[in-house]
Amino acid sequence: MKRIERVFEYLQEVAKSQDSEKALTATAIADNLGILRSNVSRELNKLYRMGKIMKISGRPVLYKINDENINDKIEIKTVNKINKIDKSAFSDLIGAEDSLKTQVEQAKAAVIYPPNGLHTLIVGQTGVGKTLLAHMMFEYGKEVGRFATNAPFVTFNCADYYNNPQLLISHIFGHIKGAFTGADKSVPGLIESANEGILFLDEIHRLPPEGQEMIFYFMDTGTFNRLGETKRERTASVLIIGATTENPDSVLTKTFKRRIPNIISIPPLAERSLKEKLEIMTVLFTEESRSIKRPVKVSSDAIKAIIGSIGNGNVGQLKSNIRLLCAQAFLNGIKTDGHIEITYQMLPANIKSGILPMSQTREDIALISRYIEKGLYVTPSSKSKLPRESEDEPFNLYQMVENKVNMLKREGIAEELIQQIVVADVNTYVKTFYNQKDDISLSVYDRLLKIIDADMVEFAQQVVSLVERYIKLVSRERFLYAFGLHLSSLFNRIKGKQNLHNALEGTIDTNSIEFKLATKIKLMIEEKYKVSVSKSETEYFAMLLQSLKQEDKSQKIVIAVAMHGEYTASSMVNVARKLFSANKAPILAFDMPLECRPEDMLNQIVEQLQNINCQEGVLLLADMGSLCSFGPILEERLGVPVRTLGMVTTPFVLEAMRKADIAGISLSAIYDSLKNFNGYEHNTLSIDDTNDRQKAVVTICSTGKGTAEKLQNLVIDILIDASMNHIKVIPIGIVDMHKRLTEIGHKYQIIAVVGIKNPHIDAPFIPIEQIISGQGDIILREIVGAKDIVKKDETNIVLKRFCEDGLQEMLLYLNPNKIIDILLKFINILEEKLKLTWDNPQKLRLIIHIGCALERMVINNGLKFNEKNIENINKEKLKVVEEAAKIFEETLQIKLTKDEMYYIVSMI
Repeated sequence: MKRIERVFEYLQEVAKSQDSEKALTATAIADNLGILRSNVSRELNKLYRMGKIMKISGRPVLYKINDENINDKIEIKTVNKINKIDKSAFSDLIGAEDSLKTQVEQAKAAVIYPPNGLHTLIVGQTGVGKTLLAHMMFEYGKEVGRFATNAPFVTFNCADYYNNPQLLISHIFGHIKGAFTGADKSVPGLIESANEGILFLDEIHRLPPEGQEMIFYFMDTGTFNRLGETKRERTASVLIIGATTENPDSVLTKTFKRRIPNIISIPPLAERSLKEKLEIMTVLFTEESRSIKRPVKVSSDAIKAIIGSIGNGNVGQLKSNIRLLCAQAFLNGIKTDGHIEITYQMLPANIKSGILPMSQTREDIALISRYIEKGLYVTPSSKSKLPRESEDEPFNLYQMVENKVNMLKREGIAEELIQQIVVADVNTYVKTFYNQKDDISLSVYDRLLKIIDADMVEFAQQVVSLVERYIKLVSRERFLYAFGLHLSSLFNRIKGKQNLHNALEGTIDTNSIEFKLATKIKLMIEEKYKVSVSKSETEYFAMLLQSLKQEDKSQKIVIAVAMHGEYTASSMVNVARKLFSANKAPILAFDMPLECRPEDMLNQIVEQLQNINCQEGVLLLADMGSLCSFGPILEERLGVPVRTLGMVTTPFVLEAMRKADIAGISLSAIYDSLKNFNGYEHNTLSIDDTNDRQKAVVTICSTGKGTAEKLQNLVIDILIDASMNHIKVIPIGIVDMHKRLTEIGHKYQIIAVVGIKNPHIDAPFIPIEQIISGQGDIILREIVGAKDIVKKDETNIVLKRFCEDGLQEMLLYLNPNKIIDILLKFINILEEKLKLTWDNPQKLRLIIHIGCALERMVINNGLKFNEKNIENINKEKLKVVEEAAKIFEETLQIKLTKDEMYYIVSMI
């Protein structure tokens, strides 16, 4: 006879006896039946959920049989229930009847296995759906009666406290008063919160060995103790599900792993069948279709590329890729009412390349054709197989701070540490807050109007304008959105007369510009709305300002070059800057005329260094004499580390700049590496000019990467356009330039060099300025013997490439490839009508500005021209711009505002 049946029959016997009204405690039943009290308690709770017995609250809890069940036989109807609902809990899981069939069967067995289920470990890469499977197991348990409908599902990420085992164990098992410093009251843990339900431990491999030991003891006995207790007298009925991305054998103790009999391994998305990949992709596109309330059409080639590009990111990465593609397509078709379209041409390069492996497998191509013959078409009403995610709660800075403070206080964290943690966490959240919003079809203004009054939105804009005069924000829109919502929360607090416990007190520097601005904002609110705002609010305002202030990423070691002579140091630094292409590098030149006193020179150096950020240290490069002895004095007066090197030369300065540009390098590391520097090796070039080698054009920039590779692509475009694509284009950097040219010269015939520095070899040199201006295009065509096919309008290939690159960096919603030809045509119309001829840099500046103006029109966030300057606008030029701008209405259905046209006129 099963234990639950013994307990039920015993209660029936008591009910039929003379003590029919008597209710029993779990302890009394356990004593009479000779069963552990914890096991009896577990069975009594099951019987109560099944409706077989009554529970009488009190201390202790009492149980008695229901009158209608006095003669019933206890029947566990789990099997019948399973047969009825077998297609509900896991029916949304794609692959449940195919590649994940075994995993689903394991999950079901873990839930219904008597008496209390099997503790389970789910293993798989990030993004494969471990959390989703755990939730489905919980829903399945409720459907078969294993869990009550109101049973808890508690989630805990073990990585949150992996570096503090005591705090982690306290979080899981709870602690008593006095268990550790700061524990001023007893606090229950997650085990108690999850009683009669599931505790899901994500990243369970982060549990320390002592934590694993406590959990496997709980698995064995069902008993546990809070941190600080000596006896394990507490009981709970909890099914534990763990999840890990690691190999259990290498990250879990053997004894702990033995306590988890059920290990479910979920395969990565790349290993699942093509049919399942297509189903998952279809579901994700359907979800996006619902979000934007428009049908979505995806071409067959785009589907192949998306499927073929699936990598280690699994479903999570696939979802992000699809969301970005839908956002781009939505904005491309924002002026139309029909479906949005995703084609292969609009995919980014990393996804486009996915079509190659798909095109090599005939079976996959046939399968895609069978399922999605002419592409994919989904609508908002298409059936979705995945549960939808709940929307994020509105931004509430007070709630964020208070929740964080309360949680940390429960953990017994010291007050000073709490303040530091709160400031760091809120900063991190606010920085990413606005980026999480998906409703890109609305401007920030319109989005705020859905939540707060128009008057409050206008006031928030005034505050943003004030702030922008003093500090540079990461994003005006993000600050406007966050501040507007915070303002709404402030007035709700004032209206509800809620007192503010300022958890931020003392964490904000009262001498900072942010705090001073926050004080001014407080006064503005009081004056505008005739309310009294508490002083503590100032720190909340300052918190927002600090969180959304653009960070200074230029903290690098400062190089100070000090040399005798009128212009010696300045000249050397200017040469080094040009060679290194580092106009913003933290390097200063100090020229010391022979009649200048050392004390005056020292004071000049100190004064300039005090006005810049040199906290990472100063590298002083001097030539000789007293300048070499300034180091210790500078270190004392500036309060920063200083290292000095003498006998400075131009290569020495160049190498120092190169080393200082390396992220995270220390002053000592640069100093040690430069002590033995003897200059760059210079090899005399000896290039064999025989013509039996492949021809090559060499591009030179500062590093051979980045800009040099862009220049390489420009030259390749020119050569392809001139039908000279057999010529090799090789990018190199300035460092070891002559050595590299020698190596290239042995293998190729160098017919031209393009770049920032003339290497003075036996080959024509084309400065990068000429390439940018368009003249270099013609010169290069002549060098390679293609001058007979040059036409005037073909010189725009360089301009087009630069414009596309620039717009790619600036535009988020519009596709640069689609609008570039229209922008070039707009410029041509202006040139023709105004009888002007602009060079490529001028055209580039105009095109980038106008491209950004078009995007501003799309998101309803156009610039406002200063009314005072409108009277100075040239009316003839404005008329030409208005005529030319019709091309945007005809081709893109985008109309420039008058203010944006004023700006264009002012630029020409």
